[in-house]
Amino acid sequence: MSYFTDLGLAEPLIRALDAKGYADPTPIQRQAIPALLEGRDLLGIAQTGTGKTAAFSLPSLHRLAADPQPRRSASCRMLVLSPTRELAAQIAENMRGYAKFLNLSVQCVFGGIPVGKQARALVPGCDVLVATPGRLLDLIDQRALTLRNVEIFVLDEADQMMDLGFIQPLTRIAALLPEQRQSLFFSATMPKAIADLGKRFIKNPVRVEVTPQATTAERVEQYVCFLNQGEKQALLSMSLKKGLASGEITCALVFTRTKHGADRVVRHLNAAGVNAAAIHGNKSQAQRTAALGAFRKGTTPVLVATDIAARGIDVQGVSHVFNFELPNVAEQYVHRIGRTARAGADGVALSFCAPDEKAYLRDIERLTGVKLGTVPLPENFTQEAARLPAPARRTPAEMEQDARREERDARGLRGAQARPPRRNNNRANGGQSRDGQSRDQYIRNERMADGRRATAPRGPVFDPLAGEDREARSHAPRRDGRQDGRRDERRDGRQAPHGEFRRAPQGERPRGERAERPVAVHRDAVRPAGGKPQRDGQHAPKPHRKGGAKKPNGTQRRWG
Repeated sequence: MSYFTDLGLAEPLIRALDAKGYADPTPIQRQAIPALLEGRDLLGIAQTGTGKTAAFSLPSLHRLAADPQPRRSASCRMLVLSPTRELAAQIAENMRGYAKFLNLSVQCVFGGIPVGKQARALVPGCDVLVATPGRLLDLIDQRALTLRNVEIFVLDEADQMMDLGFIQPLTRIAALLPEQRQSLFFSATMPKAIADLGKRFIKNPVRVEVTPQATTAERVEQYVCFLNQGEKQALLSMSLKKGLASGEITCALVFTRTKHGADRVVRHLNAAGVNAAAIHGNKSQAQRTAALGAFRKGTTPVLVATDIAARGIDVQGVSHVFNFELPNVAEQYVHRIGRTARAGADGVALSFCAPDEKAYLRDIERLTGVKLGTVPLPENFTQEAARLPAPARRTPAEMEQDARREERDARGLRGAQARPPRRNNNRANGGQSRDGQSRDQYIRNERMADGRRATAPRGPVFDPLAGEDREARSHAPRRDGRQDGRRDERRDGRQAPHGEFRRAPQGERPRGERAERPVAVHRDAVRPAGGKPQRDGQHAPKPHRKGGAKKPNGTQRRWG
């Protein structure tokens, strides 16, 4: 602990590091901590599993402890953003361990949990807030959180945050942060395009790069097996079943590209006698937490996941990583196999490559500079694969649940998008909602969209006035934005008490005469008081604003 002591870190932090068994700093910690203690912005690039969380947590907690301030309601002094819920929970847990002997509060917010519970937890304020971008903006829109008091802003896995559709939320969050702040970017890969984009958020940073970009872990043995797509499941089941029985495989991660593919792999593995669980975006937060917890404890030795688990998830003892499907983004391969060979241990990464995935393999080898070793199919593979039992079919309840989820995804109604955005009157964003438009404008656009979707007739509709069925009229919006529904029935500008109209009968047009204009006649129309009823097609003269109608000679006549 001499190095951390020489840096001048607070004594409670030294005790916490001693309790966690930290003896020597990692290269990223050795280079990043001194610059951060000076208050500089930092852009840190290091391969996964090298201790980036401690690299930004220790100097930040030291700065907050050296300048104690009372907590402000619905506010935080340090903000840490991460791309996934699991990574956010892991960062918060590590920071709580580092701040064990400090009077600092650490809160974590992410989706999948009722937002009201998290909003109530932020009422007294906190010192450190770890969040995902979507839930952070939800809390800001509900006036449950403000970012005006943030002193330290940390973006973990910055390349994924800005490359996978997070650039717009990040732009809005950056606009709400104060100008005077310390900004820290950490990631395992940092392409030049993403680094240039990050200059919008950090100013004159110190660049710390302890390993070349996209460098895979040194202690990982990397292999590839060429086979057909239909043979992958049998090879995976046979490899896991044999490795777990012999003790060669203690804990394995299997990566797929799609969510339904992960569920399908789990069904086949469970049918083959391999205890496995899936984790992906379609799972609820309780299911994801339970699966990850069982995998950490060892009760579930195989975890099948999409790339949601490829970033920053620290699980000790992962001996093997199987790429059931090669990633279409070469950088993801680096993060996938980085889940093994952590903390000085050895690991094995085996990738299954179908004929249509060879282009992905070439991109991976070009990026990493490593030629993967080839592994042949085992002997008697066809006979052994034929003996594997078929997976259990999905229950009707599971099929119905998947159908509802797919329908909801097709409509784009997930999370906060299922309801109109709340109006945010903060001056920082000009009072605009989450998608850049006001609530009134959003509702107006949705109504016009509904009108466009309803241009086709809706079928026969019963009219209580006419006593018979009539065809529903089109509700397509006019050019002036009004509905066309009852435009033809409002000829005289009058309207029935409950919006009920019926069209007056229109006879045949007399030959040589001008047809009378049909009017809408209410069924309760009565004889005007003190006069004879108006003939069909005639209108009573409208009085002048000042009480009379002008005659041709300019005089006015008073109406009785």
